[in-house]
Amino acid sequence: MMIVDDEIGIRENIRNSVHWEKEGFHYCGDAPDGELALPLIEEWSPDILITDIKMPFMNGLELASIVRAQKPEIKIIIMSGHDEFSYAQEAIRLGVTEYCLKPVSAADLLHVLRHVSQKIDEEEQLLASRTMTKEKLLADLCGGLIGTTDAFDSAKKLSLPLSAKFYTIVIVDIRPYDDSQNSEHLLDKTLQILVEGCSVDVELLSYIRSRTERVLLLKSSSEDSIAVYLGQLRGPIRLDLEQELRCSVILGIGSNQQRLQGIHVSYLEADEDKYITRLTQQNKASLRETHLDEKMNILLDRNLFLEFLKIGDPHLRDSFVQKFAAPLQSIDWNSSSYGFYLLNDLTLESFRLANQLFRMDADSDEKIKSLQQIIQGITSWEDCTRYLCSLLNQLWQRRAASSGKYSDVIDQVKTYVSQQYNNEQVSLKTISAHVRISPSHLSKIFSQETGQTITEYLTQMRIGKAKELLKTTNNKTFEIAFKVGYNDPHYFSNIFKKTTGFTPKEYRMLGSEACNESFVDMRKEPMYE
Repeated sequence: MMIVDDEIGIRENIRNSVHWEKEGFHYCGDAPDGELALPLIEEWSPDILITDIKMPFMNGLELASIVRAQKPEIKIIIMSGHDEFSYAQEAIRLGVTEYCLKPVSAADLLHVLRHVSQKIDEEEQLLASRTMTKEKLLADLCGGLIGTTDAFDSAKKLSLPLSAKFYTIVIVDIRPYDDSQNSEHLLDKTLQILVEGCSVDVELLSYIRSRTERVLLLKSSSEDSIAVYLGQLRGPIRLDLEQELRCSVILGIGSNQQRLQGIHVSYLEADEDKYITRLTQQNKASLRETHLDEKMNILLDRNLFLEFLKIGDPHLRDSFVQKFAAPLQSIDWNSSSYGFYLLNDLTLESFRLANQLFRMDADSDEKIKSLQQIIQGITSWEDCTRYLCSLLNQLWQRRAASSGKYSDVIDQVKTYVSQQYNNEQVSLKTISAHVRISPSHLSKIFSQETGQTITEYLTQMRIGKAKELLKTTNNKTFEIAFKVGYNDPHYFSNIFKKTTGFTPKEYRMLGSEACNESFVDMRKEPMYE
């Protein structure tokens, strides 16, 4: 808040007679008239402006008129010694929030300020409830951008039942055969078929991610019910979608999660699964074309290979690969692409299984592209067997390392956050750059290992430091906000209350023996004239 009054004594009395930070306000400064106040208002952007009416150069009503036009979000309190109806009438016309008559006591002024502050909070909450839609909430959950408490609060305002024992994310990618089909209509029709095809106790929440994609959040009290619906989705529901909508359907399916924050992990897994599924379908189409052109008829027992990947003995690797790859000896690797499609298909299925069994240490698409380049360089059956041995080794190494591998990364993240929490620019992007892991993968492993998103952990660290400063120092609330990485004290206060249940002022006073003595007897405070 700031004050504009041509009488220096009034400005000083107001500034010095109220413990602003203890009352939950930041006094950013004052000015002697409207003309000098304007550049300061531009610089400070106060939430509340208190101004006298009668001042030289530019009076309070003129100032209010300019501020209302340029910065309508600022709340204006007119303070005047002139009890004239015309002034009040003009103030109301200008949209002034409050009109006070001098002399006004500290108690009266604080009462008005609290009332205005409450209005600001209510307007922000209303704005938040209006801007938060069901689709945005689901997208934020999938993106790991919202904490558990805020998610449930938003869901309650939206009358959206969010609580469940199990959550699973499915990404449905619809590609019409006819480009003239309306994509928005297709996605709406897709949801209708998905809901109608659900015959078990599973609730579907969804939002549109792109022109061709709809994201489903499956929630249920039964893990078995989700498994049954996923089976229906892969089978009859998918066939219904393809036949009725005349389109191809790609599904990406994530793992079951029992916590709300696990939705983010399931979403990342579903996105990876969708990518591998699309590559697999493209590869199979090419394989069919090659089979017709070259009249090749070689069958590989993929399930046998995948089972060996899961439970096979590394000591038996070479003998297993020799036997498994024996049918490929008849391929002319220099003149036929058939072997490439077979190995590519096997590689994609291996990665799909690996993503389900254990955590991969980087984005799958980059690894797959690298392996595809190796496959393209195969010129003999011996190269083929060496590749298959190498593929097994890579996936086994990641399996062995997955259980404890990420402890060092998590420690690096926590150390970095503990050192940089006071920097407002700290984000998932800057943290991922520091630990040299892609943002999406870091987000996934951090959530898996800690049960929190990085945003939640950063907020927890900042609020923890703020609580410490409130208890051990006399720093003002806005100073503490700056010290823990919040350049907006009002935003800091809102986050603090959401996290702790108390305002910073209430938390500081909590448990203090001098709590009652700290409140000033307003009746004894001076009158502003």
